[in-house]
Amino acid sequence: MLAPPGAGFAAAADTSPSGDAAPDKPHKAGGAQHPDQKPGLQPTESLTDGSVTLGGARLDYKAAAGTLVVHPKGWDDTASLTKASLSNNGDRDEDKDDDGKAADKSAEASMFYVAYFKKGAHPENRPITFLYNGGPGSSSVWLHMGAFGPRRVITANDSHTDAAPYNLVDNDQSLLDSTDLVFIDAPGTGFSRISGPDKEKSFYGIDQDGHAFSDFIAAFLSKYGRWNSPKYLFGESYGTTRSAVLANDLENDKEIDLNGVILLSQILNFDASIDQPGFNPGIDLPYVVALPTFAATAWYHHRLPAGTNTDLTALLAEVEHFATTDYLQALAQGAALDPAAREHIAERLHAYTGLPVEYLKKSDLRVDGGQFEKMLQDDSGTTTGRLDSRFSGPSMDPLSKEADYDPQSASIGSAYVSVFNDYVRRTLHYGQDRTYKPEIDVEKVWDAQHQPPGADDKLQSSANVMVDLATAMKYNPKLKVQLNAGYFDLATPFYEGIYEMQHLPIPPSLQGNIEFRQYQSGHMVYANQAALKQLHDNVADFIRRTDNQKSTTP
Repeated sequence: MLAPPGAGFAAAADTSPSGDAAPDKPHKAGGAQHPDQKPGLQPTESLTDGSVTLGGARLDYKAAAGTLVVHPKGWDDTASLTKASLSNNGDRDEDKDDDGKAADKSAEASMFYVAYFKKGAHPENRPITFLYNGGPGSSSVWLHMGAFGPRRVITANDSHTDAAPYNLVDNDQSLLDSTDLVFIDAPGTGFSRISGPDKEKSFYGIDQDGHAFSDFIAAFLSKYGRWNSPKYLFGESYGTTRSAVLANDLENDKEIDLNGVILLSQILNFDASIDQPGFNPGIDLPYVVALPTFAATAWYHHRLPAGTNTDLTALLAEVEHFATTDYLQALAQGAALDPAAREHIAERLHAYTGLPVEYLKKSDLRVDGGQFEKMLQDDSGTTTGRLDSRFSGPSMDPLSKEADYDPQSASIGSAYVSVFNDYVRRTLHYGQDRTYKPEIDVEKVWDAQHQPPGADDKLQSSANVMVDLATAMKYNPKLKVQLNAGYFDLATPFYEGIYEMQHLPIPPSLQGNIEFRQYQSGHMVYANQAALKQLHDNVADFIRRTDNQKSTTP
């Protein structure tokens, strides 16, 4: 349940006598509230100081935990006028969105963030990166506590982490060595809240979500004086979908060029998803782009039959070639596929997945993610992880067709959520009387229809934001993109991202603006400590090469 409008959301940076930032106390910015101002969600802020050792050197930082208020597209920023004065103006242009439709003037969202600023740095010389997870419906707790914040929770590499107490340590892989960081919780998640009539309709959707993040970033740049800083987006999972929309919105609607877009575990075209593609018959791409991940997973669990290549790099190159040639051609033939060819393809799939030939034939040579997770280790009553297929757990229902849960999520979720709830209150002095929502269920209310650049209206089809990213890259031909992916990710298979990037509608010259990095890890690449270091080094290097700072080397 959401708090009443304004309840617990009015605060600013207060400092206690000890010098620490006090908890998010009520504050009326600029004096008393205007008598005609509509009550609603208000910005909050709590400031603290901290330090972390990176590369053997101490880095001092200022942390800001708070909220900024954003509104739906078409919102009239003169809303503080009285209802009487608004009605005297009639049906003004500001009362409609870009499509001429009436905009909801009542809905609003307070978006929670935690920002870390290196002390002593000049804004124009210091990059700033906006980070968020996906879902949709996920907070940023995962990237914050597992990847790049100054503190990191320790979890088991590929098994269930022991229950509390959990271990929170200084994060020597924090990206604070290269950029200031802003972790953002999507509307309704974390400490973010939505309010007003039609609030779900106003913020829960591909386009609505992109607009909210665009407004948030513009407001953040103003609040903290960062308009002239090198700017980056870092999105994970659905956060990559958001980044494509957001990059285009920022550049075309806000006139904000980005230095780079960093993508982790990408999905831009939902027709390529390996999650239940059987409900979309005739579209065989998901089976093609997921096959390399099936092979990597079978390799990890020693399920490949004798004679299959045991070198992972060589194996994946072989599988990628088969998937995009013989396998794709066989699937395209459908029921017309010759029985002998069908048998041959089933044998090849067995060699690359470890699944029984007869099972593959009964599945019409098409196995989705849930089936693979259930069947790979089914002989031992074990379910394979979805977000990270290195993880395994006992099957809930030994007779089910597909996996009933994700062992990886079950293995580490408690550690992340528990540690953040303690850290945000004890260290950042925020949220003492509030509930943090790591994830919310928006599936039934999420508007998955999208209006890509150049389209007259939202398309009645599966979401595909490849055009958005392509438009952003063409609008700013100096925009650089880095795609990071784990070999063991069954939610957004690594080859799916490669395929999408190689099919962006951009000139060949812009393909050189995209770089690819893969890791022996899963969806949350950083859940593997060795992969986290590689990820940090790759992202830090990407930022250093694209931040347009003059070299200090003589």
